[in-house]
Amino acid sequence: MKEIAIIGGGIIGMTLANYIDPKKYHVTLFDEPTGQATSASAGIISPWLSKRRNKQWYRLAKDGAAFFPKLVQDFHLDHTIYQRSGTLLLRPEKQLDTLFTLAEERKKDAPEIGTIERLSREQTHDALPLLKPAPALKISGGGRLDGKAYLIHMRKKAEHSGVAFVSQRVKLLDEKTITYAEKKDTFDQIILTVGPHLKELLAPLGYQADLRPQKGQLLVFQTTLKNSGDFPVAMLDGEADLIPFLDGKILLGATHENDAGWDLKATDQAFKQLTEGAMPFLAEPEKILAAPAHFRVGTRAYTSDFAPFFGSLTDGLLVASGLGSSGLTTGPYIGYLLAQYMNTGEANWDDYQKTITNYIHTEKR
Repeated sequence: MKEIAIIGGGIIGMTLANYIDPKKYHVTLFDEPTGQATSASAGIISPWLSKRRNKQWYRLAKDGAAFFPKLVQDFHLDHTIYQRSGTLLLRPEKQLDTLFTLAEERKKDAPEIGTIERLSREQTHDALPLLKPAPALKISGGGRLDGKAYLIHMRKKAEHSGVAFVSQRVKLLDEKTITYAEKKDTFDQIILTVGPHLKELLAPLGYQADLRPQKGQLLVFQTTLKNSGDFPVAMLDGEADLIPFLDGKILLGATHENDAGWDLKATDQAFKQLTEGAMPFLAEPEKILAAPAHFRVGTRAYTSDFAPFFGSLTDGLLVASGLGSSGLTTGPYIGYLLAQYMNTGEANWDDYQKTITNYIHTEKR
């Protein structure tokens, strides 16, 4: 049985660990989760109306969203983790016309988008009473994922299937050898899924990675709303999304802070930015904003073209990073594709990305 090391226990690494064939491989997952993007995240799975021009990214995000029913079935994700809730998009009337046309066109290749409806001001408020009456577009296929709950659930599954966990930060000595806590181990395959830390991890081997860290802050309000689990999620016209979960938990976020580096402190500025951005859309702001609240803070990985990359760097080294703010949508599917590569030898990912050398290259010495 071959020995596999997965470095990084975020959404890619944890999904990958669960899909790798335990009859072929023994997996050790090294996880040092401080600042991890997934454990700080919760978000909307609804990529179909993105206007990003990168067709490869859209194909990956579309197929990532379509992958969720299989993910739910394979690992029994309940509504505290993932729910197909429907999505409301709040935009000016003219933009909604354009988005409706785009949705109808994209549904041809993505039937999982579900039904597409133009809502009147009153219908929007009826669908999500937290919102003021306002015109909106509703698509039934959108969903919500709690990243933190997903990781907790998937770790239990992985431990049950025999994956070993080591809570240590590692360093690479070569493409098959790592060192940690004064120990040195060699593996048949090392898979790096460490988000923005990939840059520093590869540097000793002479590689330069096109990655930057981006801080994200998310607000979690614990309200007394008993029926919050029945509400759709809402993409507000601005940076903030409104994401109701079960048992009165209402999430608002998230920020995109390019200059904060690895700082994980919650800030008053983020609270102000997110609440003031949502305020114009809320019917009774005090029902949410006056409730007890806490932050989730993490660090995302971004590339220069805002696209993820994943695949073989060398025979013994697989890498994946650069998910950005779409990590909850694309991350599980990337983990699955990497596992399929390990299980079958088939690399079915060329249609989803540029070649990996666009993002990682050998430094000139």
